[in-house]
Amino acid sequence: MTFKVDFKVRDYECDVQGIVNNSVYFNYLEHARHEFLHAQGINFAKLAEDKINLVVLRSEMDYKSSLRPGDAFYVVVKLERVSRLKFGFRQTVYRKADQKVMLQALVIGTALNEKGRPFLLAEIDKLFE
Repeated sequence: MTFKVDFKVRDYECDVQGIVNNSVYFNYLEHARHEFLHAQGINFAKLAEDKINLVVLRSEMDYKSSLRPGDAFYVVVKLERVSRLKFGFRQTVYRKADQKVMLQALVIGTALNEKGRPFLLAEIDKLFE
């Protein structure tokens, strides 16, 4: 399953070099993951009320090129199973003007129950079928 979210670089996301600060990409990726899960009917607020937390365990990011102010871009999200209890989001940032890959990432997560123990949330498990 592939999912795409559109963005545009805002001036304040850039550093003194005139490029998007590396830490801002974490925000782009997180927003895209949340939109992906929301589109699948997974509600973060409801999970938190039920004392279930989706957490990031590991992030790997390969910066390929830099986005600049005003660049239109999109983030592609693909979900994959990593292990019995872990899932991964393969995410790629593309600049719209030329479809150039700007960043590739793998973000690995799991769900934690109210006792802080990891488990695979049924709603996520269904997405692998």
